[in-house]
Amino acid sequence: MDDPVLSQTYAAAVPELSIPWQAEAPVHPELLWLNEDLARELGYDPVRLRSVEGIALLTGQVDAQGRPLPSGAAAPERPFPTAQVYAGHQFGSPNPQLGDGRAVLLGDLRGATGTLCDLHLKGIGATPFARAGDGKAPLGPMLREAVVGESLHALGVPTTRALAVLGTGEQIAPRQGVTPEPGAILVRAAASHLRVGTFEYAAWHLDLEALRRLVDHAIERHHPAAGDAENPPLALLEGVVQAQAELLAQWMLVGFVHGVMNTDNMTISGEGIDYGPCAFLDRHRHDAVFSSIDRGGRYAYGNQPGIALWNLSRFAETLVRLIDEEPNAAVEQATAVLERFGPAYLDAYARGLAAKLGISTTGEIAADREGGGARDEGVSDRLAAVRSMGAEVLALLEEHQVDHTGFFRALSGGDPAALFADQAPFRAWHEKLLALRGTGPAADVAQAAMVRTNPVHIPRNVHLDAALRAAHLGDLAPVRTLLDAVREPFDHRAEHAHLEGAGDGGEDFLTFCGT
Repeated sequence: MDDPVLSQTYAAAVPELSIPWQAEAPVHPELLWLNEDLARELGYDPVRLRSVEGIALLTGQVDAQGRPLPSGAAAPERPFPTAQVYAGHQFGSPNPQLGDGRAVLLGDLRGATGTLCDLHLKGIGATPFARAGDGKAPLGPMLREAVVGESLHALGVPTTRALAVLGTGEQIAPRQGVTPEPGAILVRAAASHLRVGTFEYAAWHLDLEALRRLVDHAIERHHPAAGDAENPPLALLEGVVQAQAELLAQWMLVGFVHGVMNTDNMTISGEGIDYGPCAFLDRHRHDAVFSSIDRGGRYAYGNQPGIALWNLSRFAETLVRLIDEEPNAAVEQATAVLERFGPAYLDAYARGLAAKLGISTTGEIAADREGGGARDEGVSDRLAAVRSMGAEVLALLEEHQVDHTGFFRALSGGDPAALFADQAPFRAWHEKLLALRGTGPAADVAQAAMVRTNPVHIPRNVHLDAALRAAHLGDLAPVRTLLDAVREPFDHRAEHAHLEGAGDGGEDFLTFCGT
């Protein structure tokens, strides 16, 4: 089959926010891992991508038709890879210019589903937006992003995904300054690469007309209903607030810690992006921090919803001039939208938690199947009860240092009480859970669904770290095994038994921002 046609929709809409830039040719390119399922979704033949021509495409050396890319300025008749510029607040402080320092947008395409999708290459050499270094990327962080993205996708969490990881045939020095590592390129698929930081750059550096074009592009691509609203920029804010509320709820439910929630790492689409110093919880800790660069705990696990709202507030500030000509009126309207984040997050979190606890939220739960007595509870009251139950059990998990993922899986059909040294507090909580669940068909369905909601496999810190160390030494088998496990996260399989169970929940475990 023919490869999908690549275009540069974003660069055409807002040319001020990117520049043509060609990827540096790798020394000895080698395809180390290909996401064949994603390749087919995007309309690519995996066999073709494994060929010499396919590898040239995946490293940014040829266009979709296999023609060498022109050097120098972009050829107007052909789409050209671009490096994107954006700004951002990093650990709370504004940085007026960031950007794709070692990455290019190969282009966007409509795959088998018809949805527009970006293909982005990381580790291709320095671009004009590089702040330091040679623009290369080490293998370990590229593999980490692939594993984490596939894990989140399999768990149903909106995320960017890796299409491929390729070796470049050279040794490079990673950011954390340890021994050189094999170089690599990550081919990433994303709904888009529009970030809060993109809007900050436009608001800080460009005129109002360019900002308006950026807003129009974001609406058309991600929140088309906003285009028909009375106030499209305000409606865009509403859409992004809702999307991020749902994303953050899912992160918290699966115990995911992003690690570096700067505004340049928050998308307008509602997908998670840029998995650098990220990790999943082992034992449940509200203050869990795994990132070596987050020394103050700004992006700790429990802080993530609040940080998301902080980032969204920065996004709202970029839209003020478009929301209303009168500044005070614009701020008032934007603030009203931002105030919906909390309720939207709590609603999404409670619904997800109800699924993890096996509680139906249909509003009609049979209290006594035999006697036919039924109580009709309001859904909002039921979700409030779920949140209360959740707060109680998470406090128990933290107090007793219980594994987050292991507990919810055991609750799906194992013996969760065995995870507690002192079982009495858990058993008292569990009795309340059984009462809240009720009985009847809806309750039975909710409980049966728990095994497809609470995973067996996540990329445990200890296993992922070991797999990346093995890859550094040339053995990719552990990474492939881990990928195989996390892509089917709800299934017990004998060959993956060693990847189950609690990992290393020690407070000294660190990840590094190498992406």
